[in-house]
Amino acid sequence: MRVRRRGTVAATAALALLLGACSEPGTSTDPDPTPASESSSTGTPSKDPTTDPTVPVADPAHAVDPPGKRKDRLWSADVLVQWDKALDAATIKKIEKLKGVAHTERIGLGQVSLENRVLTVASVDPGAYRLFTRADVADFQEAWDRVAGGEMATDKTIGKRLADKDGMIRLGSDDAAPTLHVGAYTPQIPTIDMVVNTAWADDIEMATDNGLLISTDRISPASIRKPLEKLVGKDASVQMLDVASRLGLDPDARLTAIPTGGTLGSVVGTFRYRVIGGGRIAPDPAWVAANIRTEVVPILGSVTCHKDLFPQLRAALLEVQQLGLADEIHPGEYAGCYYPRFIANTTTLSNHSFGLALDLNVPGNQRGTVGEMSRAVVSVFKTWGFAWGGDWRYTDPMHFELAEVKRVG
Repeated sequence: MRVRRRGTVAATAALALLLGACSEPGTSTDPDPTPASESSSTGTPSKDPTTDPTVPVADPAHAVDPPGKRKDRLWSADVLVQWDKALDAATIKKIEKLKGVAHTERIGLGQVSLENRVLTVASVDPGAYRLFTRADVADFQEAWDRVAGGEMATDKTIGKRLADKDGMIRLGSDDAAPTLHVGAYTPQIPTIDMVVNTAWADDIEMATDNGLLISTDRISPASIRKPLEKLVGKDASVQMLDVASRLGLDPDARLTAIPTGGTLGSVVGTFRYRVIGGGRIAPDPAWVAANIRTEVVPILGSVTCHKDLFPQLRAALLEVQQLGLADEIHPGEYAGCYYPRFIANTTTLSNHSFGLALDLNVPGNQRGTVGEMSRAVVSVFKTWGFAWGGDWRYTDPMHFELAEVKRVG
């Protein structure tokens, strides 16, 4: 039940750190962020001793009942199942009757694109979800009180990259995307990057029950894989989290991304893919056939992108030509648009995987630099709904990505 409570967000120290772009950032010399609650350098959740023990409610409009002290036993997070729609009660009952399934918890799952990183958000009941986390995380009471109060829990690495100086993260590239305060830095369940309570689901345009956490307790999760996959069908993603904890994902799973709301959600839809090695992925051929096109555009010539990118890309490049700026874009230094693979050295998708981003004038616009990109060209692309990586904290000035769908003509 959602309840409205009163309170204010505790003041937080600055979180002005360099952010990640298309690949892992370099070493930053900026200080660590210090929100009201954080994890230590060892990954153990810890409490700021200066924080008032009475946890304030950050957002009464997005608050749910606080979970109280943990009383129930903990469960291992062994399997994560994701659908592109709400789970039906009959299927859940069948799953719970499978030999080896000890405990389950419904959660919502969705993906948001933040500065070219496609991250997974889980909408949860804080009191029930905490039982699938590590003991020290589950008993970090302030973290779960803050999630219940409308704040976000995430790990320190993501917070460093994405939170602003006030500890806020916008969940999406659209101006209207909701912005949440980071209330706690805690280690997360494998494949999940951020946790919010279910009261946020409507605003983020994500489900509250399209995912299922399964504990097999003392039985090997692999023992239930085949019967579970047979039961849930080909449209569901079944990930073994013990494998994901070592590799960043389960390479044997047919993975699913469901971008939430805004531009990404409306354009991409449900995105299924398999890992094929070497950092590459193989998107569902049906999705590729329906969405990816090769067309000729001004200045660059023939490019392969998402079909919905072309109207705005063509309009931007035509305007660049009309302004006499065509020489500012070098076709020989164009590095592609549709590129189905993970960000280098990660298991994180980028907007290139959807064909919704392009890299221009690569040699002179390396990550972490101000770059040489013409600011007049940048202005034109922004007018036509593109975000520019040069605006990010960890800059990526070669990178342009679709941030807003605009009508052309």
